[in-house]
Amino acid sequence: MEKVVLMGAGEIRRRLGISRQRVQQIITRKDFPDPYQELEMGKVWDAVDVERWIATYRPQLNQEDGL
Repeated sequence: MEKVVLMGAGEIRRRLGISRQRVQQIITRKDFPDPYQELEMGKVWDAVDVERWIATYRPQLNQEDGL
């Protein structure tokens, strides 16, 4: 069984290098992936979906990381 890697708003914020306020704006965009699940502590996203979104909408982040 393949392990699913999840990201919450905090992980997304650190990955993008943005403020808490800005991550809230981004995760509510229509083009941002739907959450994998909504837990009591908040929404979580499949990291693969988030990385795919980053590759499409923030490709410079992957270039800067040498990916």
